Amino acid sequence: MTIKQIAIKCFQDEASTILDLIPQLDNNLEKSINLIKQCKGKLIISGVGKSGHIGAKIAATLASTGTPSFFVNPLDAYHGDLGMFTPKDIVLAISYSGNTDELLRLIPLLLERHIPIIGMSGNPHSLLAQYSDYHLNIAVKQEACPLNLAPTSSTTATLAMGDAIACALIKVKDFKANDFAQFHPGGSLGKRLLTRVKDAMLSHNLPVVSLNCKVCDALIKISELKTGLVVVINECNKIQGIVTDGDVRRIMQIHQNTSFFNIKVSDIMVTSPKTIHEESKLSEAEIIMRNYNIHSLLVVNDNNELVGIIDSFHCL
Repeated sequence: MTIKQIAIKCFQDEASTILDLIPQLDNNLEKSINLIKQCKGKLIISGVGKSGHIGAKIAATLASTGTPSFFVNPLDAYHGDLGMFTPKDIVLAISYSGNTDELLRLIPLLLERHIPIIGMSGNPHSLLAQYSDYHLNIAVKQEACPLNLAPTSSTTATLAMGDAIACALIKVKDFKANDFAQFHPGGSLGKRLLTRVKDAMLSHNLPVVSLNCKVCDALIKISELKTGLVVVINECNKIQGIVTDGDVRRIMQIHQNTSFFNIKVSDIMVTSPKTIHEESKLSEAEIIMRNYNIHSLLVVNDNNELVGIIDSFHCL
């Protein structure tokens, strides 16, 4: 087999593994989701080795989607981290074999504290499954590894089950995009959902012209300020229309003689330009620009006066 063929087979095997999880789902999943939804404490995830690495990722996903969660290595729990566990918490214990000694040694300590346990393993008859309140079956037929040894399909199945839990909780908790942004203020999504238009708009040296301005003079202003448009306003600073560089090019093609220099912006302007209030979120500006296939919006205040311009670049 070529390298590409090996990679394709790996993809196919792991994709098949995820689909094979569907018939293994039972009411333990729904009960687990309801238990987590009603949890007054935290969801603590624990596992050893590859299961631990996947568990840490699941914890990160859950924490970022509205379910307070963190990962604890069972070895660390024996040496002080058990103090993080409270009766209000829930433990998601992950072990593909379901018989990992380091993880099983944690079980009696959890039972003593009356902490509910959700077990995730590939063996519904394992000790972990027996001592769990609810068990999620992630059994796979074989690993994608050519030797059928390295955890590949099994870790993919574990991760997929963790994602399924996160997706279900997002739905039952009615977790919204704005909530997600609260946990990701530094990312592009957080910026669009939390930042107001007035915090990102161009507000100085705006490309404004009067109704009597000649198109040729408007073209100079467009070129100087590199805004791609001019805003036509009246003496009360109220928006009358806009003229874009595209509008100017089209009128130049029509009037290729000296009459071009006598045309006013009021003769060619778009009289109903799209606007947005300065207190709106960047995400709202992005939606308007996408829906109308435009690249800029005029920003107005409570008096419908021009206070800025926001373009698609500032919404990224």
